[in-house]
Formats: sequence, C-alpha cells, structure tokens
Amino acid sequence: MNLASPLPMFVDTAKSRNTVLTISELTRRIRGSVEQEFFNVWVLGELSNVKRPSSGHVYLTLKDAHAQLQAVIFKSVAHGLKFEIQDGLQVLAFGSVTVYEARGQYQLIVERMEPKGIGALQLAFLQLKERLEKEGLFDPAHKKPLPALPRKIAVVTSLTGAAIRDIVNVINRRFARVEILIYPVKVQGEGAALEIAQAISDLNTISNIDVMIVGRGGGSLEDLWAFNEEVVARSIFASRIPVVSAVGHEIDVTISDLVADKRALTPTEAGELVVPRYDQIMDACEKIKTRLVQALYNKILLMRSRLLRIEHSFSLKRPFDKVYRLQQDVDEIMQRLVTTGKHMVQLERERLAGIANRLDSISPLRVLSRGYSITTLVIDDKLIKSTEGLAAGNRLKTRFSHGSVVSSVVEVLE
Repeated sequence: MNLASPLPMFVDTAKSRNTVLTISELTRRIRGSVEQEFFNVWVLGELSNVKRPSSGHVYLTLKDAHAQLQAVIFKSVAHGLKFEIQDGLQVLAFGSVTVYEARGQYQLIVERMEPKGIGALQLAFLQLKERLEKEGLFDPAHKKPLPALPRKIAVVTSLTGAAIRDIVNVINRRFARVEILIYPVKVQGEGAALEIAQAISDLNTISNIDVMIVGRGGGSLEDLWAFNEEVVARSIFASRIPVVSAVGHEIDVTISDLVADKRALTPTEAGELVVPRYDQIMDACEKIKTRLVQALYNKILLMRSRLLRIEHSFSLKRPFDKVYRLQQDVDEIMQRLVTTGKHMVQLERERLAGIANRLDSISPLRVLSRGYSITTLVIDDKLIKSTEGLAAGNRLKTRFSHGSVVSSVVEVLE
C-alpha cells in the first residue's frame, strides 16, 4: 500500500469538509434530487386539513396511520375535479414531489385525484345529489303537473342525436296538431351543461310554451355528465314551464331526472308523456258528446212532464179558488175573535158587579140607613166614639142616613 497518497474516501471527505453551502443552495439541491426521484407517483392517503384560500389553490394534508404529506392542488387542476374534496376522504393522488424552498418543506403537487373505491364522477354525483336533496330540489311538493293537452312543446337536445328524431316522431304520431319548438344544444363535452342551462332559461322567457323536454339518448356516465351538473339542475328547478327529463335509458338516473317535474325513461317515452293520443282524445270526446246529448234529452222529457202536470192542475184551471178559500178562513177567524171578545167583556162585567156588591155591603151608608148616625167634632171633624174629651159647649156634627145637624153639648153624662 502506498501510504504516500491518501485513500479516495478520505479525499472526498476532505472535500466535503471544505465545501460550505448556503441554505438556499442546499435546499435547491435537495429539491432537484427529490423531483428527480419522485416524479409522477401515485400516493394513497386520507385527506386532512383541506383549505381553500381566495387564490383558488387547495392546500391539504395526505396522511396514513404513521405519516403525513403536505400537498397542494393548483387552481387550474382544482377546477377540473368533479367531486368535492373534503376531510376524511380516502383518495389516490397523482403528482410529483417537490420542495417548497421558502419553508424547506417537501410537498406533493397534485395533478390528478381519484376517490378510493369509487369513481370520481360517481362520488361527484352522490355528493351533489345529497346537497340538492337537502335544499329541497327533489321535493315532490315542487313538482309541476304536465298540461293535459299542450299546444306548444319545447325540446332541448342535440340536432344530430337520435333522441330528437324519436321525440318528434312520437309527438307527431300521437298528436300532430301540436307545435314543436327545438332548441339545439350540445349534450356532452365541454360547455354542454352551460348551453343546456341557458336554453332552459331562454325558453322560460317565451310566454306560450306549455311543456319542455330536456334530454338526450344513451351513453356512458361521462357522456351523460352534463345532465349531472349543478347549473342544469338549478335551471330546471327554476323553470316555470314544466320540465320532462329524458336522459339516456331506463337504468341511467341523472340529477336532471331527480329535479325535473317528470322523468321519462327514454326520449321516446318523453314524447308519450307530453301529448295524449289523438284518436283516444277523439274517442273520449265522442263519448262525452253522447252522454251530454242523452242527459239533455232526459232533462227535456222531465221538464215537459212537469209542465204538463202544471197545465192540467186544478190550481191553474181555477186560480181564484185558493184566494176565496183564504178569504173564508179570514172571515171565520174574525167571527171567532168577536165572539171571544164579547165573552171576555161579559166575564169582566160580572166580576166587577161582584166586587161592587162586596163594597156596598161594608159601606158606612148602609149602616146609617139602618138608623145609626156618625158624630164628629165640628172644629176638626174628629170622630166621637165616647164622651171622653167632650165638654159643655163643644160643637158637634151628626150625620144621618139623610142629612146632618150641628148641635152643642149642654152637659156631659158619665
């Protein structure tokens, strides 16, 4: 061994000891190393501490039982997420690890995120469904009835799809006399939801539309997604015109189906729901006409019978007989009143005579007629019942049955 030259290991150690790095330089080297090592990786974890500042970026923590990782979703990526990220949600995050030099903190820049165990669109559907249901957008109390016989029907769908042909054919076959107004829109892809919502809003400014069909033919969940967008749901809910949702096939249930006043399983069924069959309407009208004619005929017969009875009635032939009978009744009543009055007068007269006789029997005049007299003092007309109080010279007045005398007391005898 040549001890004259140092071992390579000792040379590197010596160089490292002689190199002094700034914090920024060291952090930048670590960042480069981390970004190269952990580029485009999938990370499984639970969302925690989700924050949404006004910048539009989303900051969060991915964690498991033993560790945690800071992550950020920039605004452009966050706006593209179909579901709502929230604490406690298990997700798969795709992105690259980098170092935020200002704090010397490594973090994951998220470019894609999928909920664990369920598709992003399905989760978004469930989250929006739960939120709108709590707001009452699916409440049957808000459902408007469809008109029985519309005159003008609006259809919001694509001009190139099979749905528009199915709807128009069914309506024309069942009731060709109705007017159809088609509002063409994109039914899938970027901007489709906004076009559908705008179409519903525009049609509500037209006064004579009776009912509206909104829909498209079948497709994948992604194809039908425009009808799961919140803007479409709120536009349908705000519509004053009854809305029939006809999206996809029977197994496809969208948010639009739940908000709409009526859900059609297919676009063809939507056409059947909004108009009745013309031949059935005519048949019903004929039956009603027959019943009305029969009812009117029966009414005429009844009235004729009643008039004939009146015509041949005794009252109509001798109309004054009833008046005469009433006058006879009045005369009889008057006679009874006169007789009753006379009887009562006689009873009162007899009663008064009895009272007069009783009064006459106790009258003082009757006593005087039997020879008695009444003596009173002249001075005060006081009745004299004994000699007590009398004295010679008192003037006395004595009343007889006929006439009176005034005398003077000469002597009082005991």
